[in-house]
Amino acid sequence: MDFWKGFPEKSELLAWAQKKRDGNIRLVNAHMHTPYSFSAFTDITQPLNMAVKEGVSVVGINDFYTTEGYKEWASGCSERKLFPLFNIEYISLNSDDQAAGIKVNDPNNPGRTYLSGKGLAYPAHLPAPYDTKLKSVLKESNIQVQKMCDRLNEVLKKCNAGFQLDYTEIKATMTKGMVRERHLAKALRKKINDNCITIFDKQLIYKNIFGGKALQSDYDNAAAIENEIRGNLLKAGGAAFIAESPKAFLDMETVCQMILKAGGIPTYPFLADDNNGNFTEFEGSKEKALKTLKKRNICSVEFITTRNSLATLEEYAIFFNANGFVVTFGSEHNTPAMEPIELFARGNTPLSEMLLEINYQGACITAAHQYLVAKEGSGYLNSEGKPKLNEREKFVALGKALIEYQIKN
Repeated sequence: MDFWKGFPEKSELLAWAQKKRDGNIRLVNAHMHTPYSFSAFTDITQPLNMAVKEGVSVVGINDFYTTEGYKEWASGCSERKLFPLFNIEYISLNSDDQAAGIKVNDPNNPGRTYLSGKGLAYPAHLPAPYDTKLKSVLKESNIQVQKMCDRLNEVLKKCNAGFQLDYTEIKATMTKGMVRERHLAKALRKKINDNCITIFDKQLIYKNIFGGKALQSDYDNAAAIENEIRGNLLKAGGAAFIAESPKAFLDMETVCQMILKAGGIPTYPFLADDNNGNFTEFEGSKEKALKTLKKRNICSVEFITTRNSLATLEEYAIFFNANGFVVTFGSEHNTPAMEPIELFARGNTPLSEMLLEINYQGACITAAHQYLVAKEGSGYLNSEGKPKLNEREKFVALGKALIEYQIKN
């Protein structure tokens, strides 16, 4: 399926939009993980069906290190009259920030920096040598998780649990090829449920594998139990923890180049304020962060809205939008917990009209970028990766036309 063949040429599309325009701000969720990395969703159809039910019209796939889900995402969106955004996420390393002890958007590891690529080319294509670099990172990531699985089995053996985890089975039945530590936590929880009949048996096994610490979560709260397994066993200090190899990380500049070569827009995901109102050193000053991101040739930012207070979202999103950045929001769904597709701030607080408009405009620019890269070979960024700020409103208008055309045809 050539997704873009279903759309008219630009002039025809804009003329159509002039007649059909209704001025509605469409709801957008621009960042969702799927089972191609790790996700709360059982398959790709689940979030798309939820989006339809909740009135969300623009949906972005945003898996770690892979574009393998794009084809399913595109066809599923077409069937449901949703507009797809084709994104990706990487974990990079900035050596200068690491050396200076600066925490960026990983609150525990200085220099470690999550980056998204928004609006990648579809069909997806990553040229050499970047395709080889990506395969190497994926391989190293799976090796680390396999070693953690081996460590978990050592813990289970010492506790006389009577069962073991099978890494090959986990990879084959629970993943699309990429194994994360969350898969191990899920597999262990399910093994315990399968092998322990009574609550007493479960209490005992958790206490044993946690080194004498009792399980705190309710037994019907799968997401909370899996988080406890990760915290007690798979994180630093845990009996099954294996530190990531330096080979599992690419430097930030390489990741940005990978995103650009794949046709996308390098995007910085803000962690922003935590439950106590704290920020990382990198993000505490929005003015300083803006200056640094511009210096690093990054012109797009995003927020996972449930992490943040409404006040912080408004402060940061309005500021970056006013300074010419593409701003989008998402839910991530990169944990076992199931949340709505419609976006809310922390505490289930509805987003303001201003935030909804900013998110929609950011999605429109990304949509137009995808379309033009597919049709003309060049989108919102010039050959140096700089945004075409003087054409921003044209991209917003084209993106609105694309989204409306997908919804109404």
